[in-house]
Amino acid sequence: MEYNTLKVEIADYVAVVTLNRPPVNAQNAENRAEITELFDLLSDMDEVRVIVLTGSGKVFSAGADIRERPNLAGKPGAYGRHNRLVRESYYAVAECSKPIIAAINGPAMGAGFGLVMASDIWVASKDAYVSMPEINVGLAGGLTFVRKYFSQSTARRMFFTGMKVSGDELYRLGLVEASLPADQLMPYCMELAHEIAGKSPTALRLAKEAARMTEVMPVRDAYRYEQGNTVALSKTEDTREAQLAFLEKRKPNFVGR
Repeated sequence: MEYNTLKVEIADYVAVVTLNRPPVNAQNAENRAEITELFDLLSDMDEVRVIVLTGSGKVFSAGADIRERPNLAGKPGAYGRHNRLVRESYYAVAECSKPIIAAINGPAMGAGFGLVMASDIWVASKDAYVSMPEINVGLAGGLTFVRKYFSQSTARRMFFTGMKVSGDELYRLGLVEASLPADQLMPYCMELAHEIAGKSPTALRLAKEAARMTEVMPVRDAYRYEQGNTVALSKTEDTREAQLAFLEKRKPNFVGR
């Protein structure tokens, strides 16, 4: 897989996706189209069970490439196409069938923070921070997802001021699994990724689907939905193998069905 703004490495069922648009991994139309294409592809790849998403250099992503904005104004349909591309790149990550670990190696700003919020598990370096800085360039970013994670006051302060929230503060708030020195970030994330990749791919797929779908269901319906997944999984080869391996105290050999 060759992309102009992304790097992809796959080994041992783990895909490492690196945002690679120096110097700050700002997202332009090409980058967003590539994100959408890649995550749709990874969703269907049997050789991938977990994805680690990070940024090249010392920045996760500085968000939208502001240099594109003047080219949108006054052109009929331009903003509609732009906004659709932004939405689809976010949802390609959020709706990916594989668990995604965000290795936040530096600032994740605006749409960069959006990619973090689209991921399942967050891990930060001590050099990292998240922010919604659109107000600083005369725009209003997306509060829709920020308020899911922060209190009303903090979310609106971030939205109104562009305030930065550090990796250590994210950890204090329980939003990241760890806030680590930069050289420890990827080893931590890869160890976690390999732990997840060792689980049944069939169960992982339904677990990821349930994690997303039950967020928008009434509690009773969500519980029944998850019980249905358990029943369906109980009839699979992978579940039988997982249970047998547990009893025999050995590593399971999953076949993905």
